[in-house]
Amino acid sequence: MRMIGKGAVAVLPAAQTRFRNRDVEFGFRQDSDFYYLTGFNEPEAVAVLIPGRSDGEFLLFCRERDPQQEIWHGKLAGTRDAVAEIGADDAFPIADIDDILPGIIEQCERVYYSIGTHPEFDQRLIGWVTSLRGKGSASDHTPDEFVALDHMLHDLRLYKSRAEISAMRKAARIASIAHKRAMSICRPGLYEYEFEAEFHHEFRRHNTLMAYLPIVGSGPNSCTLHYIDNNRQMQEGDLVLIDIGCEYENYASDVTRTIPVNGQFSTEQRELYNLVLEAQEAALAMIMPGRHWNEPHMAAVKVITRGLRDLGLLKGRLTTLIKDGAYRRFFMHRTGHWLGMDVHDVGDYKVADHWRLLEPGMVLTVEPGIYIAERSRGVARRWWGIGIRIEDDVVVTRDGHDVLTKDLPRSVESIEALVGAAL
Repeated sequence: MRMIGKGAVAVLPAAQTRFRNRDVEFGFRQDSDFYYLTGFNEPEAVAVLIPGRSDGEFLLFCRERDPQQEIWHGKLAGTRDAVAEIGADDAFPIADIDDILPGIIEQCERVYYSIGTHPEFDQRLIGWVTSLRGKGSASDHTPDEFVALDHMLHDLRLYKSRAEISAMRKAARIASIAHKRAMSICRPGLYEYEFEAEFHHEFRRHNTLMAYLPIVGSGPNSCTLHYIDNNRQMQEGDLVLIDIGCEYENYASDVTRTIPVNGQFSTEQRELYNLVLEAQEAALAMIMPGRHWNEPHMAAVKVITRGLRDLGLLKGRLTTLIKDGAYRRFFMHRTGHWLGMDVHDVGDYKVADHWRLLEPGMVLTVEPGIYIAERSRGVARRWWGIGIRIEDDVVVTRDGHDVLTKDLPRSVESIEALVGAAL
């Protein structure tokens, strides 16, 4: 509210419920921006911020208590409990928003709002402002400007508070426990979806859910970056790439490990795995305040390019291979992304055309990889079908960084000791 200043109003609608099919809804997930500012976890709600307003600066419109609806859907907060639970200055029934909110907007000069995020509500808000202008309001401050709220709000979300980092640390811990559980029962003959089921079990035990569609790619499927079918039977000699994280109190973890299905890396698998691990270590060493966003990626690129050349998978001068992007044939994605309430979290990667400097409180993933698809032209058959990614969640600290997922094994030896240990 200090940033938008007096004379402004910020309006944020909650997420809507969505239907999966006919009368069946998807599980409700609150809009991240709305939840970040309110902590309110119901649909059919609107948050309004009016800096300097004497009758209350933080207002909430939400559903009223309804005993009949609560028989079917459970208890609602209602206007009274909403004020008590989330600290709003006042709350009104959502059914009354057309009567109340236009009068509040009428007193303001600027409307801060994320246009395009909620198309249905866009038309409603624009209609209120258009109506105010059309009737020639007596107010001296009828809004004449819409300002995008996204950039300002997303910059705030980029810097995590202690409470946010605590939630993310717990999400990382739960995901690590689930990965260990799944590794311990891994064996040839298991289907990818059976392996995935171990994560669902562990996440629900801790009252969390998947943060994104899970990836369990064995054998050639490990080379498909966003493989989600998870229906192949895992075979002797396969690697399986597992990219699965959970969401705790709306904060995500994002974790990837690549393991041998039979508990033993082959020579080629071991060589590529250790190369990816070396690249990740090089990237991690670059994460500290004052370094810029692209430095971890370039550190990983240098290690992978040199390693691929040493293994004969690339040919040429190291500097030329990096400059020409030759590594992208086998390492085609970035080394990380912001992490928070969204798995690919908000926040600019560049500021004024310069890579953003890392600062304490930022959280990012570090996830280099190498993927050699089957029948890759010019590549010896022994490398085909090997896809490897290692991904950890990292918070920037005052003097360096902290790996939130550090309890989950990464070395060849520790992984081989864990795979199939429960059998």
